[in-house]
Amino acid sequence: MGAFKDKKSGSWYVQFRYTDWQGKRQQKLKRGFATKHEALEWEREFLLQKQTDVTMSFGSFYELYKKDIKPRLKENTWQTKENIIEGKIIPYFKDRKLCDISATDVIEWQNEIRTLKNKHGKLYSKTYLRTVHNQLSAMFNHAVRYYGLRTNPASIAGNMGEKESKEMKFWTLEEYKIFSEAMMDKTVSYYAFEMLYWTGIRLGELLALTPADFDFKAQTVTINKSFQHLAGKDIITSPKTKKSNRTINMPDFLCEEMQDYLSMFYSRGEDDRIFPISKSYLHHEMDRGAKQAGVKRIRIHDLRHSHVSLLIEMGFSALAIADRLGHESIDVTYRYAHLFPSKQKDMADRLNDLGKAG
Repeated sequence: MGAFKDKKSGSWYVQFRYTDWQGKRQQKLKRGFATKHEALEWEREFLLQKQTDVTMSFGSFYELYKKDIKPRLKENTWQTKENIIEGKIIPYFKDRKLCDISATDVIEWQNEIRTLKNKHGKLYSKTYLRTVHNQLSAMFNHAVRYYGLRTNPASIAGNMGEKESKEMKFWTLEEYKIFSEAMMDKTVSYYAFEMLYWTGIRLGELLALTPADFDFKAQTVTINKSFQHLAGKDIITSPKTKKSNRTINMPDFLCEEMQDYLSMFYSRGEDDRIFPISKSYLHHEMDRGAKQAGVKRIRIHDLRHSHVSLLIEMGFSALAIADRLGHESIDVTYRYAHLFPSKQKDMADRLNDLGKAG
């Protein structure tokens, strides 16, 4: 146990024994250190990790956090988390002992992060700042729950930024019809937006669709996967949540449209993507169509909001809408009920009628 110098290369290495998570004795060998001090420091941090000692560095704790959390998350979710942690958190706390980071340190970190600018040279939005802080707080919560840290300094310091506004943009049916007419000059774009608006599916779910997902006899489309483009690769993952696995009934006209669309393919396997396009392509098409149609520009995800708002206006219950969208009913209630404030007046009028009748 200890640091040793390799006579051939002149570098240092450590060799020692430790007890693994199963209680078994293991031997560890690590080469390539420039100095004896670096070798011994690496050994010390390794053993602290194994002992889950809160005097380990924050950087060492991050390696443990990564091993614990990454297998539980979808690849794209972890990549988003990793980008924030390694870009906005690790550079500031990496060499600090986990137990020594105080609420004051977190406040100073917050003040530093607030001065950073994005790739467009603008300060980060308050919503993004809140997201960054939440990642740090989640790491400390993990340390408290599993590694013996006494308190969460990020929680004591308080959040920065703001929650994302619940106000959301959406198109009325009339606005969407004007937009869809502008899309008819490009077949793929037209049918892609038809599916998004009339079913309320997510963009990733749309891009993962295959001919096998459609049952035109039953007039349904099955949602059981999502498309992501990560690290230069096209990846098919499971949907966002378990509830997102669902079968959606389509209106007659949409079934006819999708049958027409699939008939245009000269050769396409049952498991081939029917929309072999990118998210950026559809964002560009949204820009083009909104400008040409003269309607307000909304996000592609707002087509999902538009579908919900249409169903609310038609009088469907939150539970029925939740099943169609793969949401919890309470989620639909809280996120979308505010889209039609006039409903409050209708409620008051009907309650008033009941009161008079009494």
